[in-house]
Amino acid sequence: MAIRIERGRRQTPARTVIYGTEGIGKSTLASEFPAPVVLDTEEGTHHLEVARVAISSWEDLRQAVAEIGSGKPGEFRTVVIDSADWAERLLVEHVCGEARKKSIEDFGYGKGWVVVAEQFGRFLAQCDALVGLGFHVVFVAHSKVQRTSPPDITDGYDRYELKLSKQVAPLLKEWCDALLFCNYDTTTTQGTDGRTKALGGKRRVIHTERAAAWDAKNRYGLAEKVPMDIASLAPLFAEPAKRPGWRDRVAQAASVADLGRIGDEADQAVSAGRLSAEQREQLDALIAARHDEIESAAAGEEVRA
Repeated sequence: MAIRIERGRRQTPARTVIYGTEGIGKSTLASEFPAPVVLDTEEGTHHLEVARVAISSWEDLRQAVAEIGSGKPGEFRTVVIDSADWAERLLVEHVCGEARKKSIEDFGYGKGWVVVAEQFGRFLAQCDALVGLGFHVVFVAHSKVQRTSPPDITDGYDRYELKLSKQVAPLLKEWCDALLFCNYDTTTTQGTDGRTKALGGKRRVIHTERAAAWDAKNRYGLAEKVPMDIASLAPLFAEPAKRPGWRDRVAQAASVADLGRIGDEADQAVSAGRLSAEQREQLDALIAARHDEIESAAAGEEVRA
């Protein structure tokens, strides 16, 4: 089998997690993504002018994603799950109901959470299918303060984490292309009594890179800290630059070697079924004409020399 090698950056729809402190505007930010439909698991978007689907069970959520993927609601470009932690709660209820357990702990030590993680992983695969169809997928999540004790540090410290179980949180963090932590921008100063005091705290920002105090990441080259507005996230929605078509590439070829490379790629395209024999013949005619132009121009340069 002939492999096809691609070069350069390939823009795909964004897989995003927006989390942060209560009431900071996470749902509002998610609602500003391109043409969104919100799968509302906690009735947290009633104040927003958005298209929404009320979700009251795990099956509701899975069915909504499946229906959107079937192409029925064709006017949308972004699917927002609001919120991830309430979705996990619905999943726990679903797992317990299927197994006729009153609590996830009734499965035995850790076994119930293994089932939860497996089913959440399958749901993320459903979300990947949406991405493959051209949808941006956004999870909105709450944050919690978690004590952590890294093995290379003597004393532990507090940091912001996703408000999810220790089984599900890593799956969601690994899945997304952008893990965005939203908080108020706070500076500190030393008071006259020697204590550290906070200043400001009204400006909302998005942290896009990991720090000791929070988890974050992005694959879009965003600055470490940006204003909390949709304009700051423009690189997530940048349209990929369209590669010139065969005709334009032949016309732009600057040398016979360029034409040779185009011919080689055309042969591969024919083998892969992306180019018909008739189209290949038409392309050959264009290549031959451009070849003559390049040769003629080269001859003219030699005469002038």
